[in-house]
Amino acid sequence: MVKITSQYAVAPAEVLHPVLRTLLSRPTPAVMGVLNVTPDSFSDGGQFLEPDKALAQARRLIADGADIIDIGAESTRPYGGAQPVSADMELRRLQPVLAAIVALGVPVSIDSMKADVIAWALDQGAVIANDVWGLQRDGAMAGTIAARKAPVIVMHNRDRADPGIDIMADIAAFFTRSLEIAARAGIARENIVLDPGIGFGKTQEQSLVVLAQLSELDVFGLPLLVGASRKVFIASVSPSEPQQRLGGSIAAHLLAAQRGARIIRTHDVAETVQALRVAAAIEDRQ
Repeated sequence: MVKITSQYAVAPAEVLHPVLRTLLSRPTPAVMGVLNVTPDSFSDGGQFLEPDKALAQARRLIADGADIIDIGAESTRPYGGAQPVSADMELRRLQPVLAAIVALGVPVSIDSMKADVIAWALDQGAVIANDVWGLQRDGAMAGTIAARKAPVIVMHNRDRADPGIDIMADIAAFFTRSLEIAARAGIARENIVLDPGIGFGKTQEQSLVVLAQLSELDVFGLPLLVGASRKVFIASVSPSEPQQRLGGSIAAHLLAAQRGARIIRTHDVAETVQALRVAAAIEDRQ
């Protein structure tokens, strides 16, 4: 059970960043399309490493209904095996494509755990920082984001999974620390989105628990993002390879939306948009 002090249980009262206001005002959760310009991402590594292929995929995601494009140049492979790369390497992968993707007119978030990469991308037109270590890995991250008044996605993470912990309590404690770091740096509270990090530092069972108990995180009064797309916890229920997990991804995302997720991060944009719209239409007729 999540227990939070009252200072975190109040919904933000200040005006939202314009991009977040647009994303969160939609009748169904906003859909974030995943674009990995990496050779080793767990689901699509290498497919979009070449700039022309990355740009074509960004256009495809937008045509399929993506409300935002999340571009990453370093694989974080939630279940291990990721090869760390330098900030210089991330930038070399991003420099040929970021400006062209920004020019497509859909908001771009930059998925990186390095402040230097986030700074460069935000200065080049990306509008949201997506930190898979929730402001707790790179000491310069919070200040970098605060200086640019950008929204930030704060994701829960752990160095390794521990099946013996209360995962919801661990997520709550992590978010509490992240929010304290953000406040000290001057990041406006209304600019923060929380991501429980499905698959990151969690057993497959814990990922299922987080999705089942997602609404407990409402106590923070902040919008939630869920990215369950193609994650291996799906295979723990129905054995499958990443490209065979569309059904499980949609099931997880529909239930996450029912439990309060306002942004869904996915590789399969068209199918996810359709599923969310049909579910909303059915709910409207109850």
